[in-house]
Amino acid sequence: MTGTTSAVVQSLKHSFETSTLISQPYKHWVLKECLPQTVAEEVIALPFMAPGLAGVSGKRELHNNTRTYFDVANQTKFASVQAVSEALQSPETTGMIEKRFGINLKGSYLRIEYAMDVDEFWLEPHTDLGVKLFTMLLYLSTDPRHRDLGTDIYDAEKKHVGRPPFESNTALVFIPSSNTFHGFEKRKIEGVRKSVIINYVTNEWKAREQLAYPGAPVGPAA
Repeated sequence: MTGTTSAVVQSLKHSFETSTLISQPYKHWVLKECLPQTVAEEVIALPFMAPGLAGVSGKRELHNNTRTYFDVANQTKFASVQAVSEALQSPETTGMIEKRFGINLKGSYLRIEYAMDVDEFWLEPHTDLGVKLFTMLLYLSTDPRHRDLGTDIYDAEKKHVGRPPFESNTALVFIPSSNTFHGFEKRKIEGVRKSVIINYVTNEWKAREQLAYPGAPVGPAA
């Protein structure tokens, strides 16, 4: 484990331990200072291009051919991508997640998406229930105009109940279940809304090329 990877692990550990639990309308946590500041800045500056929407939005899978991941290829190109991926794959981090959020990740696979959302983007309410065992939405953008661009949260009837502020290097975490409705209400996006979507998924995940370590499931905690 490199020094940078170790620093990411320790930063994540602190963010998990100091996270704020919000019980309604379902359990979700707000985390701060998730990455070391230097790593966060490197991730924000990654030279990926935001794809256009071509007038279509509502579901991310509508644009599968233009989505960007911390996959094997990008880990070899960018040190920050490698460090974040290694940290989230490490038994130390997965063990912390299991303990803090009360889930079992053994045998799951790490999937990290680098999301770049532009004006006209929106997402319908959905739960992530299925092959996703854990969801962490890590906000990146430093643009002050993005403060109101946090993830929208809904109750079991899909009634909008609020959203956390979109602050750089903070995150929203929840454990997908039948009532974890979230989305993104259509509103003005100036520039590019950048975030990292972190999931641990079951072996049923079909798009193996999206995974950080397609041949290496998460092992037991160290």
